[in-house]
Amino acid sequence: MGLLLRWLVAFVLLAATFNPTEWNYTSWAVQHYSDQTPMAVLLGLLLLIGYIIYLRATLRSIGGFGMFLILAVIAALIWVLYDYGLLDLENPTVNTWIGLFALSVVLGVGLSWSHIRRMLSGQYDMDDVEE
Repeated sequence: MGLLLRWLVAFVLLAATFNPTEWNYTSWAVQHYSDQTPMAVLLGLLLLIGYIIYLRATLRSIGGFGMFLILAVIAALIWVLYDYGLLDLENPTVNTWIGLFALSVVLGVGLSWSHIRRMLSGQYDMDDVEE
């Protein structure tokens, strides 16, 4: 359940920042920055903190090459789904949601990597061992 929750929070973070609907920080900030500057700055800083937490953990746990590998696997999965006719990539809105999903998987796996590794190998990371 923890892995799913970490992925879901990553997805919400990305979708709250930008998505193809009008309900996102980017659209709201562009429209209301002049009359809601303090709120735009506060929300932007909160989103930035979320990104720093996720990106720092992801870079420390799987690194840039690991992020690339996860994106490559997701791209291959999208390619297979498209090749079998299960996915239509002509709709830009769907493409945006697919991109948000792919990036959220990278961030979710990055934040959860120690747990995933422990489940797969049975070995603890040094950060997991209590003194």
